[in-house]
Amino acid sequence: MKLNDLRDNPGATKTRKRIGRGIGSGTGKTSGKGQKGQKSRTGVSIKGFEGGQMPLYRRLPKRGFTNARFKKTFSEVNLGRLQKAIDAGKLDASQPIDEAKLVEAGLVGRVLDGVRLLADGDLTSAVTITVTGASAKAREVVEAKGGTVTVTGLTGPAPAEA
Repeated sequence: MKLNDLRDNPGATKTRKRIGRGIGSGTGKTSGKGQKGQKSRTGVSIKGFEGGQMPLYRRLPKRGFTNARFKKTFSEVNLGRLQKAIDAGKLDASQPIDEAKLVEAGLVGRVLDGVRLLADGDLTSAVTITVTGASAKAREVVEAKGGTVTVTGLTGPAPAEA
């Protein structure tokens, strides 16, 4: 096989619709936008517009609080996936497991604001694991199997004293 023999699978690519290219193309003249009017013009954005009536998103009350700026995003690891990695030989249950080893084993893509251990799945090995956070159920299951969970908590500036 040579480079010039390489082709996409049939149906893998689709040619783009060339609009405004003559009457025979089916999308000529008005380019599929119909006749005149606001929606046929360029630069029109009328997504929430309701014909002059007060739009729904402005009629509904805005309440509550969204902490988007300081929100913490955790990478999650379930006990079932942890056990699969141990069975596959990616992790050694006799050695302490930390966030760096979880990334190395491919259980976590990257440590965002930390790793949180969750209790989904079965754990059969006794493991010593250090993570940013763990659910109460996950701790309970690990400790029942003879392992330990060390929670480091969030690292960062401490909250200001009032």
